[in-house]
Amino acid sequence: MEPLISVDDHVVEPPHVWTGRLPRRLRSDAPRVERRRLARSLTTVGARQVARSSAHGAILGEAAGDSGAGEGGSGDGSPCDWWIFEDQAVPLTRHAATIGFERMQMNYDGVTFDEIHDGCYTPTGRLRDMDLDGVEVSVMFASVAGVAGQALLAMRDKALAAACVAAYNDWFYEEWTEPSGGRMLPVALVPLWDVEASAAEVRRNAARGIPTVGFPDIPASLGLPSLHGGQWDPFFAACEETGTTVSMHIGSSGRPPKTSDDMPMAVMANVSCLNSILGLSDWLFSGVLVRFPRLKFFLGEAQVGWIPYFLERADTVWERQKGWTDIDPAITEPPSTYLGDRFFASWVSDRTGVLAYPTIGRYTTFGTDYPHTNTWWPDTHRTLVRYLEGIPEPVVRMILRENGLRLIGRV
Repeated sequence: MEPLISVDDHVVEPPHVWTGRLPRRLRSDAPRVERRRLARSLTTVGARQVARSSAHGAILGEAAGDSGAGEGGSGDGSPCDWWIFEDQAVPLTRHAATIGFERMQMNYDGVTFDEIHDGCYTPTGRLRDMDLDGVEVSVMFASVAGVAGQALLAMRDKALAAACVAAYNDWFYEEWTEPSGGRMLPVALVPLWDVEASAAEVRRNAARGIPTVGFPDIPASLGLPSLHGGQWDPFFAACEETGTTVSMHIGSSGRPPKTSDDMPMAVMANVSCLNSILGLSDWLFSGVLVRFPRLKFFLGEAQVGWIPYFLERADTVWERQKGWTDIDPAITEPPSTYLGDRFFASWVSDRTGVLAYPTIGRYTTFGTDYPHTNTWWPDTHRTLVRYLEGIPEPVVRMILRENGLRLIGRV
C-alpha cells in the first residue's frame, strides 16, 4: 500500500502558540496554559458537558467550575493543564491526546503536557509518528482553538481574537509546514466574525501554500450568517480564487447532536455525522455551488456511508417537491450534479462507505484522526487491509491518495 494522504488529523497546540507570537501589547491577555489540580475526574463530572460545549473536544465553563479547577479554584487531586481564553477554561484531556494511553484510558480525564505523547504537540515527534504509520502528508485541524476557531470566535476582545487567528496560522506554517517541506499542513483559521477579514486571511495563507481553511458545518448555530443569505460570498470568492478548500469538521458548529441531557455519550458518538448531513444539505440547496462553480469543500471525520442516500434524497426533493420547498431558482439541475470533482468527505472506520465507491468514490478521502480516539496509529496500514478487502487497486489509490492530493491542490 502506498503512503497515505491523511486529510483529517489534529494538532494539540503547545503552550507557546500565542504567548510567544502576539504583539507585545497583547501578550498579557494572550491565551495561556495554567496548571491546576482537579478535585475529581473530568470524565465522571463533565463528560456529558461536551454535548453543550462551544468547542469540539473541549469541556468549558460549567465543567471547569464543577471540577474544582475553574477560575480561582484549585482542587487537591491530579494536576491538569488548562487553557485560559478570557473567561473560557479549556482542559487538556486524554480525549484530545490519546496516543500512548490504553483504550479504556482514552477519556475526558485531565492531563498535563508532561504526560502526553510528543507527537501530539511537537513537529519532530509528529513527523516521526507519520513515518511510523506510513503517512506522507497530514492535514491537521486545531484543537483548543476549535476545529473552526470557535474558541477564538467566542472571545470578547475581537482585536485580540484576530491577532490570535493570525498567530495560530503563522505558528503552524513557520514551525510545522515550512520545516517539513509541506508534509504537515494546517487547516487555517479565519476571523469568522468579519467576512472581509476572513477573505483577506484566506488570501494571505494561500500565498504561502496553505490549501485549506476551517469553517463551521452549521454557521448559524454559532450566531453567524447561514449559507442562504449571500453574506459569505466574499469569503467563498477568496477560497475559489485561491483554490482553498473550505473544511468543515464534525463538531465545528459547537452544537453536537444529542437526544437528551442524560444520554450516554455513546449516543453522540454514534450519530456524530448528523451535523455534517445538515451542513451538506445547506450547501446543496444554498445556491453557493452555482455561484462558485470551482469552490471546493470538505466534510472532515463525517464518515461517508450516509452520502449516497442523502444525495439521492436531495435530487428527489429538487425534482418532485419544488412547489413548497423554496428551492433557489438558480439551481436548475439536480443538486448532486453541482458537486462535480470539488466535494470531499473523510472516513476513519467505514466499510459501508468504502463499498459505495461506484457512487461516491471520487468524493471519498481518508484521515487517521491522530491523536484522537478514532485513530488506528501506528497500525493504520494493517488495519486498512480489512476495510479495503476486495476493492480494486485503482479505487484504493484514489481514496487513500489521489482524492486527498486534489483536496490540497497538488494535482
